[in-house]
Amino acid sequence: MTPLTRPTFPPMNTLATLISVVALVLTFIIWVLVGQAVLSWLIAFNVLSMRSNGVRQLANMLDRLTAPLLRPIRRVLPDMGGIDLSPMALILVIIILRDGLLPDIAGLVV
Repeated sequence: MTPLTRPTFPPMNTLATLISVVALVLTFIIWVLVGQAVLSWLIAFNVLSMRSNGVRQLANMLDRLTAPLLRPIRRVLPDMGGIDLSPMALILVIIILRDGLLPDIAGLVV
């Protein structure tokens, strides 16, 4: 390859690109759920205070991002007292979708 020629890349399949973007978004949602869980533990054990404006804004932002996803799961799961298992259930569903179904769909596309 000479320095003046451009490298050639294989043509990208639009649906395969869309599937990889969906996988990336699902991974981002998992990290947001983990971040919300860690923040709630830090608040519960008084490591962080909700009186701090930054902590309060971060907690509200994470709650607004995850509440629409967690609300249907919270309706189905029984009340476990002070333990909220809905983030764990949602992470499990996302992992099954991302690692189980998306590779199968991508295999059909290619």
